[in-house]
Amino acid sequence: MSLPLVSICIPCHNAAPWLEPALESVVQQTYGNIEIIVADNGSTDDSSKILSRFALEHDVLVIKGEYRNPAASRNEAFKKSRGTYVKFFDTNDLLSPMIVEEQVARLKGTSRSIASAEWGRFYENDLASYRANPESVSRDISGPGWLSESFVDARPMMQSGIFLIPRGMIEDHGDWDEKLTHMDDFEFFSRLFSQADEILFTPESALYYRSSLRSKFCRTEIKSAFHALDQGILHLMKVRDSKAARLGCANLMQDFIYTYYPEHPEFLDRATAIVNELGGSKIEPDGPPRFQKLRKYFGWKLARRIERQFTRHRQPV
Repeated sequence: MSLPLVSICIPCHNAAPWLEPALESVVQQTYGNIEIIVADNGSTDDSSKILSRFALEHDVLVIKGEYRNPAASRNEAFKKSRGTYVKFFDTNDLLSPMIVEEQVARLKGTSRSIASAEWGRFYENDLASYRANPESVSRDISGPGWLSESFVDARPMMQSGIFLIPRGMIEDHGDWDEKLTHMDDFEFFSRLFSQADEILFTPESALYYRSSLRSKFCRTEIKSAFHALDQGILHLMKVRDSKAARLGCANLMQDFIYTYYPEHPEFLDRATAIVNELGGSKIEPDGPPRFQKLRKYFGWKLARRIERQFTRHRQPV
């Protein structure tokens, strides 16, 4: 019996510093029937040279275009794909060698389940720095159950390379929302998970997530994050309107408020209304020790303003 085809769909834009090791982690998979499709979104660095070599040496399909964002690049790669199963993968991350083989085995005989895997961060190109990030949902669990449980901690990891998806689920429930420029993965996987029978965990597989620091987001990205969270909450509420699910959804929105306060009050006000409508949140604000000490005396809002002002003055000119 022939192995089902797996499509690895990769968006790329000026990814030369990380592209080669990412692609190597795909071509070195132990699974024997993989197609690799890279949608190169107008790269102006050495990405094209690297992609040309992988196209020649490893039969990687490279499609070039001017796509509005990574979601559009993923959709274009998916349109060119033929696989029974699909994995969306980002160019700054790495896959463990057997992840595809093990995830296909877990999905055998299913068409409405999604395979997941362990994940963890690594730093400065050093895989020795990798540390697994254990989560309560690192087990077999229903799709809505995964969402409800992971939302409680307010920051569920939905990096696309973790998951292997039956093609039919994407065809039935829609591809990536190209209106979103930030947290598009959250909306996409919330939509699919809400309709999935099970999320099947593969404990011997891993996604190595390249960690980077980013402290500032523009208004467009914050707007996208709000809409992604709002849509993700609606996806879950349609299938599981329970007390636990409501708390998880409220925690998500409260964390959004904690993260972006006091900027862009129009989104913060809408997020606050959603938290109240859901019954309130029980999550505490995250922050460095200085912030935690300040909020004990002044409350989290004033502490956050002080923290923002302190950070702004310390930024290099």
